[in-house]
Amino acid sequence: MEKMEKSCSLLIHFDKGTPALANEIKEALEANDVAAKVDALKKAIMLLLNGETLPQLFITIVRYVLPSEDHTIQKLLLLYLEIIDKTDSRGRVLPEMILICQNLRNNLQHPNEYIRGVTLRFLCRLNETEIIEPLIPSVLANLEHRHPFIRRNAILAVMSIYKLPQGEQLLVDAPEMIEKALASEQDPSAKRNAFLMLFTCAQDRAVNYLLTHVDSVSDWGEMLQMIVLELIKKVCRTNRGEKGKYIKIIISLLNAPSTAVVYECAGTLVSLSSAPTAIRAAANTYCQLLLSQSDNNVKLIVLDRLNELKTSHREIMVDLIMDVLRALSSPNLDIRRKTIDIALELITPRNVDEVVLTLKKEVVKTQSTELEKNGEYRQMLVQAIHSCAIKFPEVASTVVHLLMDFLGDNNVASAIDVVVFVREIIETNPKLRVSIITRLLDTFYQIRAARVCSCALWIIGEYCLSLSEVESGIAAIKQCLGELPFYTVIEDSDGAAAPKPSQQVTSITVSSRRPAILADGTYATQSAASETAIAPLPLFKERSVVACTLTKLILRLEEVQSSKAEVNKATTQALLIMVSMLQLGQSSYLPHPIDNDSSDRIVLCMRLLCNTGDEVRKVWLQSCRESFVKMLADKQFRETQEIKAKAQVSHAQPDDLIDFYHLKSRKGMSQLELEDEVQDDLKRATGEFTKDGDDANRLNRILQLTGFSDPVYAEAYVTVHHYDIVLDVTVINRTKETLQNLCLELATMGDLKLVERPQNYTLAPESSKQIRANIKVSSTETGVIFGNIVYETSNVLERNVVVLNDIHIDIMDYISPATCADVAFRTMWAEFEWENKVAVNTVIQDEKEFLDHIIKSTNMKCLTAPSALDGECGFLAANLYAKSVFGEDALVNVSIEKQADGKLSGYIRIRSKTQGIALSLALYACVVIVDLICVDMPPCDAEAVFGLASTN
Repeated sequence: MEKMEKSCSLLIHFDKGTPALANEIKEALEANDVAAKVDALKKAIMLLLNGETLPQLFITIVRYVLPSEDHTIQKLLLLYLEIIDKTDSRGRVLPEMILICQNLRNNLQHPNEYIRGVTLRFLCRLNETEIIEPLIPSVLANLEHRHPFIRRNAILAVMSIYKLPQGEQLLVDAPEMIEKALASEQDPSAKRNAFLMLFTCAQDRAVNYLLTHVDSVSDWGEMLQMIVLELIKKVCRTNRGEKGKYIKIIISLLNAPSTAVVYECAGTLVSLSSAPTAIRAAANTYCQLLLSQSDNNVKLIVLDRLNELKTSHREIMVDLIMDVLRALSSPNLDIRRKTIDIALELITPRNVDEVVLTLKKEVVKTQSTELEKNGEYRQMLVQAIHSCAIKFPEVASTVVHLLMDFLGDNNVASAIDVVVFVREIIETNPKLRVSIITRLLDTFYQIRAARVCSCALWIIGEYCLSLSEVESGIAAIKQCLGELPFYTVIEDSDGAAAPKPSQQVTSITVSSRRPAILADGTYATQSAASETAIAPLPLFKERSVVACTLTKLILRLEEVQSSKAEVNKATTQALLIMVSMLQLGQSSYLPHPIDNDSSDRIVLCMRLLCNTGDEVRKVWLQSCRESFVKMLADKQFRETQEIKAKAQVSHAQPDDLIDFYHLKSRKGMSQLELEDEVQDDLKRATGEFTKDGDDANRLNRILQLTGFSDPVYAEAYVTVHHYDIVLDVTVINRTKETLQNLCLELATMGDLKLVERPQNYTLAPESSKQIRANIKVSSTETGVIFGNIVYETSNVLERNVVVLNDIHIDIMDYISPATCADVAFRTMWAEFEWENKVAVNTVIQDEKEFLDHIIKSTNMKCLTAPSALDGECGFLAANLYAKSVFGEDALVNVSIEKQADGKLSGYIRIRSKTQGIALSLALYACVVIVDLICVDMPPCDAEAVFGLASTN
């Protein structure tokens, strides 16, 4: 089969090529200035790498450059000789190439070791037998040179020659010579190259040498030991029955001084054996590397290997969980996060106490030291402890009181995680209710964040059940609110200063004196009204929650307090607090007056306290808590379903061939067998390898680029695989003429980048050509690929152009449904600055049906619990979340309302950290909505319908 493209070992962009540059290069090469020759050779090499041929330079280089003794010129000369075309169109070596053979022979016999060595290295890149054959005696003579630099490169040259199609005829005794050289070689690099040659070209000799010197393998150099491990993998891949004899070698190398060898040993051990002893030895090795290495990248790689062992050999990794947790000593947050994730999946009833104790110590460390990222690390630890307490309720009592000390943490996210943890534990562990409530009331005054305060108030209102708890709850709220009234108007005739507020409150005082004209025309001094406002900052931000909490406490006080007078007194005080909050909220001295929703809720609470009924009492004291219990049940149900879904994923189809290696162990295929399938996986990813059932899918993804009446017909098969887009373009010459210099010119719009420079082809009449183009993707953004096909014919001198249809890269290929916590969603929603808003205009009249259609069309996951979407109220609000392959977060909020005429109205809001994903998802949402509107119309282009849906 004809080669699709020219191979290239080096690619350097050079955009300074001009017709006059070739003459300048030639003149510089003919001069005697060494620096000028070096510069000219560099320019010539870059022009050749970028597609120029420069045939006129060859003779000049042979005459003026080959004789040079300068090392830099000799090195550049070999680069030049490597990249020039040495054969004609039929594959025969060009006659002028014989001119360089004598020069190469002289270099192989040169007294300077450097020139000999680089020339031998150059021979490794030659594939032309006619050029290499005269040089073989000189190459073999260098195998016995006194300098190791020459010997090691001579061995590599012999290996490269032997691997050529006719290499075995050229070097019949090469394996025997290399084996003899290996026996007497002392240089580690040369010894490694010799063993590599035997490993590559004569595997039996390499195995025999290894088994003969098995006792001294641990004393070999690092490079040679790495090749030994590669040999063991290859031998065991072809002959699985010989695994046992190599385990001893691998075990001995686990104590090697080189960490690279130790790491490869552990990986090889896992791939060869699934025995518990071997897996435990590999896991211990990984844990030692995790602690001994200082490089963060190495730690992350080792953690990935431990994570793989956790998946396939969990029962062994459970015993090493404390060794894994020692990696928390690293200050890097990514390492800590990955370590905690691994440990959380290895927790069992036997080790949960040790794990929680370690996490508690880490929490205390974050409190004792002041580091910039302590807050974020503390948040991770709180979430981990939360997870442990949910899985194993018996450990909750040992951590809940410790964590409650962080309710007033400066890191708001960490404090929110703590209060959410407390809220869940107090419901799932009734025995801890009294101690948690007592601790919460004692530390309530330390809370600084409004969101934390809101959740803490809800806990107080729902779980203060006894008389003493209710009274303590009311007293704690009153103490934090400060003295009443919060807002007063007084006459200040002498301009006295306003009362000084306490530490927990803020005050606003305004006082002025101005002249006034009396009835008789005389002047007098008149005092203006002085207004003083006093209110606590965190509590006042949650004024409606304060009112609701006080209402719940008063309603519960009526049940547990036998004295009516005490109940009436508490009710009066609560009403006074609510009235004072309303007065302060409606004053003109606050930067942000109270909103209508908070005002209405406070008024509702006042009415309830004045006229309480049994139904109202049931709603406030029972229904709220029942909703919370249902929310926890839904959360647990979703987690259980996700675990079951992961466990039920089928790794084999019913009609697949039976792999009998599955019968060897319960673990399925070993890592070595999985490595054998990597090549097929890569072919599958680029579309080269498809099963019978995938043929229809492949045909559906073919895009027509030109018309059937165009002289050149083209169609493309687009494969999107993470960061790469592969275009397989089929070009057909529909004319009776030969098309010359045919070139597929492509350009991109968006964060897409072409990898290769287009090449020219010659296309015979009515023949076809397969052209592959690779495009790199750097972000999740809807991109466009456009271009044309340019060609020449013998009859027409000017170039012909066929414009191609645009190829739109769908954003849905890059995003996938994902899950995140509600707190994390709200945090990202507040932080992300890019937002697009799409108006809803649809023929669908059911809110849930419309939401399901959006979820299915945008490939996102609904974070809102199904129970929250139950019922028919005419309103629906849901949060959707997805993550791109580049780690970008996509947030969507759907808010819709059913109008009186039955139609749905509302908005779809998209937020992201980058502009590209926000714009692309908004465009996609518009297309989805327009498709719903135009259900009876033919499909239309996205850009053409974009104006039908409003965006901001």
